[in-house]
Amino acid sequence: MKFLLFSLLASSVTAAVPSLTAESYETATAGKTVFIKFFAPWCGHCQAMADDWEKLASEWSGHEVGYVAEVDCTIEENTPLCQENDVQGFPTIKYGSPSALMDYEGGRSYEELAEFAKENLKPICSPSNLEPCSDDEKAEIEKYQAMSLEELNKGIQEVQEKIESKNSELEGEIQKLQDTYEKLMEEHDASIKEITSSSNYSMLKAVRATKSQSTAGSDEL
Repeated sequence: MKFLLFSLLASSVTAAVPSLTAESYETATAGKTVFIKFFAPWCGHCQAMADDWEKLASEWSGHEVGYVAEVDCTIEENTPLCQENDVQGFPTIKYGSPSALMDYEGGRSYEELAEFAKENLKPICSPSNLEPCSDDEKAEIEKYQAMSLEELNKGIQEVQEKIESKNSELEGEIQKLQDTYEKLMEEHDASIKEITSSSNYSMLKAVRATKSQSTAGSDEL
């Protein structure tokens, strides 16, 4: 019974933070100004701020505009979502329009997070909220709204493919650097081995140690 109660309590606390996935992201954040933590469960800094983030999310729960949530980047299906938002480390905190997130660079205490949310989780231009939009933004939205769902999917797919291509390109270049590093280390180790071997380096040090001990013994006499 105690274990069950503890589990229920733990579940209720965790549930205070909406957990977004690649599949639910667009629907859950539509029309919202968001404050999102991209994290990994094993991350110490993520664990340290978990209680404050849960408190913040709970306070903004059901808000008409602001939305505080999190994305677990260790879940495989969330990998594209984390890559698209340029998550390089944990936690990465971003805010603003769900389709054009900006980096949060403030503090991680509850007070700092709450103050930032209060100042920044305000209405922004979106297809479901045209009031804050400029004329140029409204024209852009109208252009996309005139497109069919197939055309929109195609446009999004093209962007995603470009992102994946760049990610693959980066991984390839990193692998080249890794290969170069390993080759340099092998050559370096071989050179050091050749130098020490051809110079009888170990024997030189052994003889010096013996002579030093002999000299020390003579001085004591």
